Amino acid sequence: MTKNSVAPTAAVLLIGNELLSGRTQDINLAYIAKRMVEKGIRLQEARVISDTPEVIVSSLNELRSRYTYVFTTGGIGPTHDDITADCVAEAFGVALPINPDAKSILMAYFKEREIEPNADRLRMARIPEGASLVENSVSAAPGFQMQNVFVFAGVPRIMQAMLDSVLPRLSEGDVMHSITVTCGVGEGTIASPLRDIQAQFPSIDVGCYPGKMGGDIKLSLVGRGTDQQELARLKMVLEEMVAGLG
Repeated sequence: MTKNSVAPTAAVLLIGNELLSGRTQDINLAYIAKRMVEKGIRLQEARVISDTPEVIVSSLNELRSRYTYVFTTGGIGPTHDDITADCVAEAFGVALPINPDAKSILMAYFKEREIEPNADRLRMARIPEGASLVENSVSAAPGFQMQNVFVFAGVPRIMQAMLDSVLPRLSEGDVMHSITVTCGVGEGTIASPLRDIQAQFPSIDVGCYPGKMGGDIKLSLVGRGTDQQELARLKMVLEEMVAGLG
């Protein structure tokens, strides 16, 4: 684990027809995003794509060339539509053999639970040549890392365990901190002064997020940046601006 002067970047590729159909609601992105904030890694893109080989391959090649890390979720199980490992191997131009270490892990898991190790279950031991395994402390079948691409299961509990296991491998950047100031006016009222404030603090990302509390309008004005002193100054300016609207 190293710390970079330039923040590492990341993208997430959420793979699965069930996500696009609405049958399954993704919760993996939020977990990955939270962990990236803690590491000072800038999560800059997320895509939801279908179980279509050419789409997976082209998306992988595009994202891995653009970002420091790419995290994929879904498609590494035993069924015919679990094709992520195949697509990663194709994207990198390598073979997809049965990995002896992955097979050993699975066989021990099957033996302990008296599960028949058939050909379909052993598909989960196919790992692209040159990849390193990612531990699965929940259900044994490993994910893997191929250069800057990390391939995780789609089941949230398993994905979270896999991600947590590889965090020590990732480079770190300066951690992003945030401040929040709330007010009870509409966005149109605050848009112009907020624009001026953003210009005063170019190194901070200033956002406005509408909501309601007890039936009343509530805007959350959020600043995100690495300089905590600048964030403290921003908070004072925002509070002064909100007080002036009253």
